[in-house]
Amino acid sequence: MPHSFPGGPGLFRLDPAVAHLNHGSFGTVPAPVQAAQGALREEQERDPDAFYLAVPDRVAEARARIAAHLGAEKDGIALIPNVTEGINVVLNSLRLDTEDEVLVTDHGYGTVSEAAGRRARLRTVSLGPDAPDEEAVRERVLAAVTGRTKVAVLDHITSPTARIVAGPRLLAALAERGVTTVVDGAHAPGMLPHPLAGAPDFWFGNLHKWAYAPRGTAVLAVAPRWRGLIRPLAPSWEDHHGFPRSLEWRGTIDYTPWLAAPDGLDLLARLDARRVRAHNFALVAHGQHLLAERAGLRPLPYSEGVAMRALRLPPGVAETRDSAHALLREIADRLRTRVLVWPWPGGGGLRISAQIYNRPREYEQLATGLAALLDGRRP
Repeated sequence: MPHSFPGGPGLFRLDPAVAHLNHGSFGTVPAPVQAAQGALREEQERDPDAFYLAVPDRVAEARARIAAHLGAEKDGIALIPNVTEGINVVLNSLRLDTEDEVLVTDHGYGTVSEAAGRRARLRTVSLGPDAPDEEAVRERVLAAVTGRTKVAVLDHITSPTARIVAGPRLLAALAERGVTTVVDGAHAPGMLPHPLAGAPDFWFGNLHKWAYAPRGTAVLAVAPRWRGLIRPLAPSWEDHHGFPRSLEWRGTIDYTPWLAAPDGLDLLARLDARRVRAHNFALVAHGQHLLAERAGLRPLPYSEGVAMRALRLPPGVAETRDSAHALLREIADRLRTRVLVWPWPGGGGLRISAQIYNRPREYEQLATGLAALLDGRRP
């Protein structure tokens, strides 16, 4: 059985009466990073003029520190609030025609796929929850490419099923076919050691999940040949600088999440990122095993190194969005546990996460409580 991560729970200010097994959705900010952001906010209020005049250069310095952790060029990434903005910046800059085709999968994040569908024809690849491995995923995506496919928008790690889709081999095969690759890396920073592996044309990822940054912090990475085309969604006083600076100046928004974000990645490095990842991977595997053994859920295939696991719920349970949300609320209220429940025909799914603040007993309690809760729902 995996052990608790030494000192892990003490780094966070989570309610101890709740089992937080859904780090993949909203993350939580470690106390030292909260303190760093608090100091920045105090500095901002002491002298707003001086603070905002220095913001462009300070954001650039923060970006350089973040780039070093991600293995990226400091001028090849831009800080943005979230991945939803990232996909819209990319698609606006590509200026697709309505007859162009954008490839997505049935596991894509809703707002990302919807953004693509507003600008071009969508072609949706059906992966289903049970694709056995990354090779099967690659074959299904490539089989869906047509002569009209201009862009493929793919998850690095899928949100519902926690599977790697946009691996290096798939990205290389799409590039050979002349398809522009756009990767939604929402879960990759901090979780995967090489989040930009495969050199996609465009990649965006959140830092508030696994990289311990404050919320409202994400990164957009752009390959060199595309950087001259990138334009912000709204005009900026820094437009004349071009990418990345033109995307980062937003007037009087709160920049403190971006300026504190490097502290989160620094903390991960001090904790030993490899040790953190190994702990989280082992713990979430233990949790998946318990849910299968005690609650009778069917484990879904997983990807190495991913600190999230998914399982199928019984037929008739969480088959619609409303019923999935109702079950999520019941688990939260009755079991005092946070998880993700996603709808799917024939039985929805449940996703758990593992982070250094979690303990094995939290998964044991969920598995036991969920077994009793589901007994009344089984046919």
